[in-house]
Amino acid sequence: MCTAVTYKTKDHYFGRTLDYEISYGERVVITPRNFLLDFLKVKDMKNHYAMIGVATVVDGYPLYFDGTNEEGLSMAGLNFPGNADYKAEKKGMDNVTPYEFIPWILGQCANVEEAKNVMANMNLINTCFNSELPLAPLHWIISDKERSITIESVKEGLKIYDNPVGILTNNPPFESQMFNLNNYMSLSKGNPVNNFAPSLKLDAYSRGMGAIGLPGDLSSMSRFVKAAFTKMNSCSGDSESESISQFFHILGSVEQQRGCVVLGENKYEVTLYTSCCNTDKGIYYYTTYENNQITGVDMHREDLNGNRLIVYPIINKQQIRMQN
Repeated sequence: MCTAVTYKTKDHYFGRTLDYEISYGERVVITPRNFLLDFLKVKDMKNHYAMIGVATVVDGYPLYFDGTNEEGLSMAGLNFPGNADYKAEKKGMDNVTPYEFIPWILGQCANVEEAKNVMANMNLINTCFNSELPLAPLHWIISDKERSITIESVKEGLKIYDNPVGILTNNPPFESQMFNLNNYMSLSKGNPVNNFAPSLKLDAYSRGMGAIGLPGDLSSMSRFVKAAFTKMNSCSGDSESESISQFFHILGSVEQQRGCVVLGENKYEVTLYTSCCNTDKGIYYYTTYENNQITGVDMHREDLNGNRLIVYPIINKQQIRMQN
């Protein structure tokens, strides 16, 4: 399971956790403007916006988990089992496979409004990349500097929701996640008010009591509430250091520790990586489960007019700075 978050100070930031039990060989991948994006059913893109994100590269093709293009539009796919429903190919529509969806959007769209326009004729089809990589049941968040939307292909069809909190986790569907926030409107970042019984002398004996009732478990619905409360009440300076530090703290509130979610014998769901992209500057930062040090890759330090993928291995080994 996973959590995606947006955050804005002077610049705009977008990132996610990838929570899973195994790695798929993720890399930081830059797709330059002239790399041929070869799509299965829709028109190929020989020229497009450059993008950076985390992907698994299979047969030379970037299978993006999340990404940001040079215009600052960002997108991530998150697990949506039991609810994702992809369709058969439909004549007259843009038939896009789920594994193509991120580069198809980021390659041609500069903002959320443009993404909504191209999705008006889109059909997400039930076609996998190959027999060894079955279809992943996903839903997606797309964000620019001003707004976010959530996209879900379900039995009823393609649903596009405005996402005012800029948060996405997994099940249940986004509409239910937003409705569930009504149950937590009494939470506060300040001291609680005695509404229990004003005639009783009740004391706030600890800091943080205004948030009593905030979920702390690792289920997707609880992570949605926790991430939304943390993000919506977060504040930081607007320097790059302060902004990315706060961003990683927001996602740190919902990270998964090995041993807390058991999936079988010696299998545990953990936060494989956490990302934070400055979408204005095109700098992709990340940490991993074993490496707490923030690592960055700046897409604008590369030749974005090239035609070959630029791939950086993720640094998983712990980096410790000794002071003596």
